[in-house]
Amino acid sequence: MVTLKATHIVRPAEPTPNEIMYLNSCDQIKDITHTPTIYFYKHSPALDAGDALPRLKESLSKALVLFHPLAGRLNWAAEGGSRVELHCNGKGVPIFEAETEAAVEDFGDFTPTPAIQDLIPSVDYTTPIDEIPLVIVQLTSFKCGGVSIGLGISHVMADGPSALHFVDEWTKFARGAGPVVPPFLDRKAPEITEKPLDCKFDPSVLRPPPTLLGEENSLEQRKKPISVAFLNLTKFQIEKLRNKANLDFDKETYGGRGYSRFEAVAAHIWRCTSKARGHVAEQQTSLHFVADFRNKMKPALPKNYFGNALIRVEASDNSGNLLSKSIGTASKKIREAVEKVTDDTVRAYLDFLKGLPDVGRFRSLDNNGKPKGDFYGNPNLAIISWTGLPLYGADFGWGSEIHLGPGPMGFDGKTFLIPGREGDGSFNVAIWLQEEHMNNELGPRREQCDELTST
Repeated sequence: MVTLKATHIVRPAEPTPNEIMYLNSCDQIKDITHTPTIYFYKHSPALDAGDALPRLKESLSKALVLFHPLAGRLNWAAEGGSRVELHCNGKGVPIFEAETEAAVEDFGDFTPTPAIQDLIPSVDYTTPIDEIPLVIVQLTSFKCGGVSIGLGISHVMADGPSALHFVDEWTKFARGAGPVVPPFLDRKAPEITEKPLDCKFDPSVLRPPPTLLGEENSLEQRKKPISVAFLNLTKFQIEKLRNKANLDFDKETYGGRGYSRFEAVAAHIWRCTSKARGHVAEQQTSLHFVADFRNKMKPALPKNYFGNALIRVEASDNSGNLLSKSIGTASKKIREAVEKVTDDTVRAYLDFLKGLPDVGRFRSLDNNGKPKGDFYGNPNLAIISWTGLPLYGADFGWGSEIHLGPGPMGFDGKTFLIPGREGDGSFNVAIWLQEEHMNNELGPRREQCDELTST
């Protein structure tokens, strides 16, 4: 049981601009929710000093000078259409101080279960939007002397690279380290173009995902209970999958670069999930993921661009093809989707979103925090890849984390690919499936993911 002791509001250490900051089309379609992550730290002599909370507060106040938009609040924009605007008003970030009789070791392999949810602040999204902090933090002390930091950062404010940049600079202030790398805060940058668009965006790629054959909508699938499995793929297993995929690699079309580790693993999970769900051959299924377009634009966005620079990507097929053909065929579907992300298509995508009368259709929660929108579960899959991100090394002065992972807020079909903590080339796979399917081909463990590597 986790007991909350106190709440501390942290504001920027110095005066910051009081302004309404522009949010671009990519920001506008994001959920009015927070991305939950958890950091675990084992006991260290530095924690015995008892200054963990003061250290977090002081360093956060300094980091918020650089990242001052995170201390502000969202408001509904006067133009309507479910759009929001960012008020940089310095209202601050809450740090919740908590303690528990549990030990870090009690969380085993850190599978993102409801027990971990207690270590991450929760938010009532029916609260007026201008009262919801954009960053929420919880410091929990364990009986073993270790601590955890539960963190939530608004989807509207930051994608993965931006969130990790913020955490990295925060830890530098906590350790008194440097050099500090300030964020690039101009969110108009992705929408600036000096030439006419060379292509028009095809809105069909934003169509709702397929539903199960024989069902008019996804209502019944949404109701089914889900469970999570936390699996490990070794470097050897990943390379085995990649080598199988590359047996069918089309060098004439794509040159010498074979399928990536992500493409091979994502293809295999897609196939295994379709098998576990018992799809008929004619069942249409989509794999959804996002691509970072910072380097796709010409000129490229600054590496330290702070905001959302992700475009939705979809690969689709029917389950019969997925299961009867090779992993290379499924990998090719994913590569084809990735290759469509270019400077022209990104600019056309942003231009299309900017012209929409209402952007709320893309959010999974309505304006009162209630579930709605597209369903990416059965027969579909949504994969979030952290494999290319600089995840580890969040040292606030008491050593680096022993685990970093997602919070337990999954849905059917949601999957995380997380690089191994030790840098050994392995992946951790967190996957949520309906309970009836988790017990089929995937199983909660299946002897460390045998089904994911035996094809």
